[in-house]
This record gives sequence, C-alpha cells and structure tokens, in this order.
Amino acid sequence: MSFRDETIIAYIYFFRKFCYHPVANMFSFLDKFFNRQSQKVSSAALTVAFFGLISRFVGLWRDRLLAGHFGASRMLDVYYAAFRIPDLVYNLLIVGAVSSAFLPVFYEYLTKDKNEAWRFAANVLNFLIIALVIFSAVMVLFAPQIVFLVAPGFDGASKALTAGISRILFLSPLLLGISALASALLQAFSRFLIAALAPIFYNLGIIVGILYLAPRYGIWGLAYGVVLGAFLHLTIQIPSLLNSGFRFRIFFDFKEPGFLKVVKMWLPRTLALLALQVNGIVSVAIASLLSSGSVAIFNFADNLRWAPIGIVGVAFSTAAFPAMSLAYAQGKRDLFLKRFSLAVRQALFIVIPLSVFFFILRNQIVKIILGTGSFSAYDVRITAAVLGVFSFGIFAAALLPLFTRAFFAFHNTKTPVFINVFSMAVNIILSFFLVAAIGRFRPDYAILGLPLAISIASIINLFWHWFDLKKHLGDFGIKEIKKSIARILTASAAAAAFLYSGLNLFAGIFNLKTFSGLFFQAFCAALLSVAAYLAIAFALGMEEILMLKIPATLLNWRGIKNPEPEPIGSSLDDQY
Repeated sequence: MSFRDETIIAYIYFFRKFCYHPVANMFSFLDKFFNRQSQKVSSAALTVAFFGLISRFVGLWRDRLLAGHFGASRMLDVYYAAFRIPDLVYNLLIVGAVSSAFLPVFYEYLTKDKNEAWRFAANVLNFLIIALVIFSAVMVLFAPQIVFLVAPGFDGASKALTAGISRILFLSPLLLGISALASALLQAFSRFLIAALAPIFYNLGIIVGILYLAPRYGIWGLAYGVVLGAFLHLTIQIPSLLNSGFRFRIFFDFKEPGFLKVVKMWLPRTLALLALQVNGIVSVAIASLLSSGSVAIFNFADNLRWAPIGIVGVAFSTAAFPAMSLAYAQGKRDLFLKRFSLAVRQALFIVIPLSVFFFILRNQIVKIILGTGSFSAYDVRITAAVLGVFSFGIFAAALLPLFTRAFFAFHNTKTPVFINVFSMAVNIILSFFLVAAIGRFRPDYAILGLPLAISIASIINLFWHWFDLKKHLGDFGIKEIKKSIARILTASAAAAAFLYSGLNLFAGIFNLKTFSGLFFQAFCAALLSVAAYLAIAFALGMEEILMLKIPATLLNWRGIKNPEPEPIGSSLDDQY
C-alpha cells in the first residue's frame, strides 16, 4: 500500500471518527427531538404548558421592550388597534376551522385510510389559502372604514396610521393560517413539542422588530417584526410536518364529504368566534375614547392575564382535544369522559393557585415586567389595577377552551355558539355600564370597567357550558371535579397566607426600590407559597399532583393512584 493510499485511509478514519459520527448523532438527536410523541394527556399538556411558559416569558420580554420604547402612548394604542383587524381574519377563518372542525373529521379519515386523510388535509389547506387571500384583500381595501369602528376615539392622523399598519399586518394571517393547520396535524400524531415551539419563534420575530427595525422605521418596524414572527412560526414546523407524512398538493374538491362537514361545523364556530372578536373590538373602541394610552394599558394587562390562560387552559385543551376526538371517533364514550374530567381537574389544580398569585402579586408583576423606560409609575398603577380585576376571571377563561372543545369533539358546535353570543351581549352591556359607573366617581380608573365586565361574562360563559355539557353527556365526573375543587381551594388559601407572609418577610431583606430587589422579593415569596401549596396537596392525597412526577414510593405511601386513562395514541398505533 502506497503512502498516498495510507494518507487517504487516515483522512477517512479521522472524518468518520471525529466529524461524521458527531454530526450524524446531532442530526439523529434533532430528528428525535422534533418528532417526539406524547402518549398521555398529562404529559402532552405539560409539554405544551412548559413551552407555553417559555413562550409567555418571551412574550413578556416583548411587552417589556414595547413598554420601555413607547410607554402607554397613543403610538402604542395605534399598534394594538391595528392588530385587531388581521387578528379578526385569523380567528374567523383559521381558529374556527382548525380548532373545532378539522381535527375531529381528520381523525375519522385517519381511522379508516391514512392516504385519504392526507388528501383531505391538502384539500382543506388549499381552501384556507384561497379564503385567506381573498378575505385579506377585501379587508386591506376597506381598512380605513374598519379602523373607524375599531378606534372611534382616535384623531384623523392616528386612524390613517392604524389603517396603514394593519395593511402590512395582513400578511401574518396567511402565514399563521398555514401554520395553524400544520400544528393541528402534528397534534393529531401527538407531536406536541414542535407545535409548542412555534409561538416562541413568533414572539422572537416581534422582538427583532422592536430591537432592530423599530429604531429605524418606527412603529412600521413593529409591523415588519410581526410578519417575520409569523414566517418563523410556520417554518419551524415544516420539517416535522413532512416527516409525519404530509405532502402539499394542488388539489380542490369542494364536494368532498369531509370538506363539506368541516364547513358545516365551521360556520357556527365562526359565529362564536365573531362574538369573541366583537368583544375585543368593543373593548378597544371604549378604551380609545378614554385617556391616551388606555388601549395600551388594557392590552398589556390582557397579555399578562393570558399568561396563565395560555399556559394552563390552552395547554390542556390542546392536549386533550385530539385524545377526546379520537375516543369519540372510536366510539369509546367512557374513555372520552375520563379524559375530559381528568383534564378539567388537572387544569384547575394549576390555574386556581395561579389566579390567587396573580391577584396578590399584581403590583410586583407589572413593575417587574413593564416598569421600565417610558412606562411611568401612573401607568404601572393603572395596569396593576386592571390585572387585579382580571385575575378574578382567569380560572373561567382558562377552562373555557377545554369545555368548548369537549363539545367540538362530539361534533356539536351549535351549543358553544349560542352560549358565546349570549356572553358577548352580557360583556358589551356590562362594559358600557361599568366604565360609565366607575368613571363617574373615579375617571382615572374608568378602564377597570372593561376587565370587570370580561371577568363576569367569562364566569357566566363557563357555568353555562358546564350545565349544557351535563345535559348532553350526563355525569362527566362532576363529583370528582367538585371534590378536587374543594381541596384545591383549601391548598390555595393556605398558599395565599404563605405568599402574604413571604412578601412581608422578604420586604425587610431586599431593597424594593431596585429591580433585582423587587424581583427576588416576589420570587422568594412565590417559591415559599408554591412549596406550601404542593405540600398541602400531597398531604390531602390529590391525584392531580401526579403530573409533577412524584416518586412512586411517596405516592404509594399516601395511597395516590394514577387516574390517567390509556395512552393517546395506543389505539391509533395499533392501526398504523
């Protein structure tokens, strides 16, 4: 063997040992990471909740940057008002179709023929793209007229700017619409991880807009950042979607039975979402009639309220919906009810103490997240007050997605529509009345009427869903849910006492005039309170604590048994 041949062999050996294998292992790890499947509702919910938590932290960082750069100003009012118009398109065309109609019908196809299921998915995707392009074009054309309805309190220049910003933002519904369908398909195959990562990249795109585009282009840079975020939201999911078996094809069949069924289920759901969007538009319209910055303050507090709702309510409804839809498609009614009941109890186990924490820590939360730059002490005080009122309805808003999707799982979209429309009417009436009533005595706090109206309407909405679901399905584990609520309230009351004590204790240790001192006071007090809550929950033998992967020996000692039904994908895996 020549020296040249030996050299080549040495290079090949070096490459395989030090280059090829590490790179191959990295790609193998990424493949497993992006295509990881969750086999239980609780593990899927925790996956969605964990990355939802990260997404919320990134979103709060986004809001902090917005508050620091713009403050509670008319310019930020314009940005949030402009957001409402494309958000309307996204919710009406995408959320209505994907969240309520697409997944149950897709499962019906999937349990029969996988190729037909992919054909159906491509047909729905093509329809959504065309509908979004047409609808967005119409809304762009009539943007000035729509802005007049969304923000009647703006002056002429602010209305014109709002219309211009909204026209750029109309690129985002098209990208997010495709991405939402991709998320639904990934969730259908229990691939919750990558779908949960997408919102993080969406917020990162907006942050790029704030840090690098807004300094150069002003508020227009924020709009470009939103479009960038929507693009990232879609692209991060494409590899996993292709790996699951989906292939895009230009194919239209508006007479396909599954497509017609989706449209039939989508129409009433769209009416329900329209009711929710009208609520949001009315809230922004009323806020635009108040002092400058009121729209921004309302949206900041609403974003903070959505942190626990998104982490808990959206996580559990997202995780439970495919499982419930699959159980219904397979005719397993008892399994359907077990999964729903367990998801409700697990969601309450987290959201009730979180609501308590948000109320007690409202001032610290707003100061830590928003209290910077141009966001004044007055803005902090009003935003904290709005968040405090919002906290009373957080539990209801967090459970509503789970209850409505329970109806969707057995193909009933009409009942939630009626309930949501009624709740919308209650919210609108209460909004005008409460804002006027509070403004008569404290004009600077008139905005509190908006979160109070939303909280009351959310609670009414939840209890109505509860009673109607009982009427349609009978007992869905109501006794177990009530028993869990009693224990959760007991543990939450004790946790609140520890939280108050912790705040007073650590106030004497940390300097509350600094950011770090305020942060560590809230963090240490919350940590003490969470420990107390979990200890009491464990002492009471609550099954919901199993989500936290407590060692089996401790669980057996307390006599806590696993209530989790069979894995989500077990029946599906048997077929494919």
